[in-house]
Amino acid sequence: MDASLSWIKAYVPDLDCTDRDFFNRMTLFGTKTETYTRFDQNLEKIVVGRIQEIKPHPGADKLVICQVDVGKNSVGNTGVSEDGRVQIVTGAKNMKEGDLVPVVLDGGRVAASHGHEHNETGADLKQEGIPIQAGKLRGVESYGMMCSIEELGSSRDFYPEAPENGLYIFEENSGVQPGDDAVAALGLHDTLFEFEITSNRVDCYAILGIAREAAAAYDLPFYKPDHQVKSEVDQAQDYIKVEVQDSDLCTHYCARICKDVHIAPSPKWMQRRLASCGIRPINNLVDITNYVMLEYGQPMHAYDLSAVAGNQILVRRARDGESFVTLDGVKRQLDRDVLMICDAEKEIGIAGIMGGENSMITDKVQTVLFEAATFQGANIRKSAKRIGLRTDASGFFEKGLDPANAIEAINRACALMEELHAGTVVAGMVEAGKPIEPLRRIPLEEGRINALLGTKLSKEEMIDYFKREEIGYDQKTGEVVIPSFRQDLHATCDLAEEVARFYGYDKIPVTLPKNSATTGGKSFRMYVRDKAEEVAQFSGFSQAYCYSFESPKVFDKLLLPKEAKERAAITISNPLGEDFSIMRTLPLGGILTSLSTNYSRRNKDVRLYEIANIYLPKELPLKDLPDEREQFTLGFYGEGDFYTMKGVVEEFLESLNMLEHMQLNPRETLYEGIQGRPYLHPGRQAEIQYQDPKTEELVKIGYLGELHPLVAANYGIKDRVYLAVIDIPSVLPYATFERRYHGIAKFPALSRDLSMVVPREILAGEIEQTIRNCAGEYLEKLELFDLYEGAQIQKGYKSMAYSLSFRSAKRTLSDEEVNSCMERILNGLKGMKIELRS
Repeated sequence: MDASLSWIKAYVPDLDCTDRDFFNRMTLFGTKTETYTRFDQNLEKIVVGRIQEIKPHPGADKLVICQVDVGKNSVGNTGVSEDGRVQIVTGAKNMKEGDLVPVVLDGGRVAASHGHEHNETGADLKQEGIPIQAGKLRGVESYGMMCSIEELGSSRDFYPEAPENGLYIFEENSGVQPGDDAVAALGLHDTLFEFEITSNRVDCYAILGIAREAAAAYDLPFYKPDHQVKSEVDQAQDYIKVEVQDSDLCTHYCARICKDVHIAPSPKWMQRRLASCGIRPINNLVDITNYVMLEYGQPMHAYDLSAVAGNQILVRRARDGESFVTLDGVKRQLDRDVLMICDAEKEIGIAGIMGGENSMITDKVQTVLFEAATFQGANIRKSAKRIGLRTDASGFFEKGLDPANAIEAINRACALMEELHAGTVVAGMVEAGKPIEPLRRIPLEEGRINALLGTKLSKEEMIDYFKREEIGYDQKTGEVVIPSFRQDLHATCDLAEEVARFYGYDKIPVTLPKNSATTGGKSFRMYVRDKAEEVAQFSGFSQAYCYSFESPKVFDKLLLPKEAKERAAITISNPLGEDFSIMRTLPLGGILTSLSTNYSRRNKDVRLYEIANIYLPKELPLKDLPDEREQFTLGFYGEGDFYTMKGVVEEFLESLNMLEHMQLNPRETLYEGIQGRPYLHPGRQAEIQYQDPKTEELVKIGYLGELHPLVAANYGIKDRVYLAVIDIPSVLPYATFERRYHGIAKFPALSRDLSMVVPREILAGEIEQTIRNCAGEYLEKLELFDLYEGAQIQKGYKSMAYSLSFRSAKRTLSDEEVNSCMERILNGLKGMKIELRS
């Protein structure tokens, strides 16, 4: 947001400060000032001069010798005579005798014009300017220089009356005299400030908002510009009717009429203020709407009333497939989310963005319809993006504007029409949309404000602060009354921020936290995570970082059935593309994509691991936060097999003291009609379970196995891939880093061998679990030492032999006690249809 100091002072006339003081005060007050630039930088000893005589140069056809009256107050400068005349040699062609021009005297300084930014030494002339000294030009003395507008550090954007090439010539009715300060006469004793306005302070995207802040910061009176029309005719209701069909998108619409319009250039003060903010002056009518937009922060639009069919304005949504030609001559494709301004027959403007070519203002306009409205900011932003057209007006509307401000702004535009004699204002205003809401109120809790700030201010001091920003106070209710333009104030904490601004951020006492300080440390979960990384890296795995967003196609690539709960994923409302449109519910997509990329680049023996979250929604559509579960995922192809991956998993669980109670279950049914996980090889996978030693409950903590060949093909991998996934939240309740040691046994062990014939489909793990459950506390060691399948064994069976070791830590066991244990074991095995081998 740019604003010149002179424009600010127009509303705060008592403001008297240096540029640096204003810069610092506004920044400390919370209205951050980025930088400032003086228009008169490097302009020294420049006065108004009248050309009295022009003679040809005797030695140069392209030069002339001028005698210039620079006023008697310039006497004493080199070359200035007693009557205030000075001789200047120039090559300019656009002047004549009697013209008033800016003259820089000997020893003065001008700004660097285009093409002369550096001198022969490389010095930056934009920073230093160009010094002017008396000298001879082709043998004739010259004691100064007459200036173009560029040499005064400005341009034709600010001074459109200046010639493209040549001297700047003051108009005869400008009121300047020889010897006057030319810089002051041109209004260049001014400073342009650039403010960094935060998005919550919409009111400060206007010169009036900045001026109000300046008045509050310096505790000075603030004067609003006159927006009262002194002479009005007729009634606006007789000229125009307004209807708003969608008041959610257009909360308030105001229309006023000016007739007998006279198009002419706007006054120089208005042109220069517009140019200082980067807006090119066009004519009085267009300049008034732009001026009010800068002054009030309220975009306006002017329509030629003769082009408005039926003298009716209709605010409605566009129709799907509808097109419209805007003022810039471009045909825009619309849909029903775009809000349109229409007359009785056609569309005449895109609300909040740009008017139409069919209702544009021309020099022949007689009657003008002024529009000032409040549109929904989010809709304007989306519409501008959708049609590919973002304007100054849409930039204002996107922030969300105050409906009451629209009324003041349109009245100000009419007052300027009257002041500039640009037309006759028609009485009254036509309004439509929702009624303006009552002013917001917030209870004044001075105790809480002081507690938030660490101050001891009284209620009266706070009320005085608020008054300086037009924030009222109701003595009866004890409430602060928020003006409509302060849309950022909603709660006590917002009021505390206002108090802090006035009190001074630099004055708030510095206090240390009262809570006791503690040293930082890692959580138990973080230690488990560290252990997972340590085991993975020790086993030759490299860490992968995969996206949490993925494509819904991943479920088909993993062969998941249609009813799989993992398909119920959270969708992203504004994804980068379909490949990143859902949040992952399985950790395999990312690791398999990374393995696939490495395989396609012919990298051999790749081992990757990832520790990251999956996101499981409690219900869809999403109402509560999803369950974010951290997964330890390992994957590799190349050297190694199922047992290699099993060993890595066992190493991790051993580091957490969980291996002793780990079990592998290859027969888990997870989906109806499917045994195991469909994305893993049906005969080379297992669920990883942990048996709680306290409750003997089996808890699922992960799974491992070989990737299904079809899934591997879907990812373009022609090698066997092995995967393992550990669910960290399931591990945490049972993990421990405490090691418990047992003393060396004092009593001897008793051994027994057990050879049996077992149906082939029974797993060794099931047999071992039965033996342990039946043996009791004395079983110290169980080891499979023989496995045989062959001609000596019945078909469909296998021979297995175990060595069992029994020991008590308190005494020597008797044969009877061990035999009792063996009897229980044999009874348990018979229940599994297992027979002893004879």
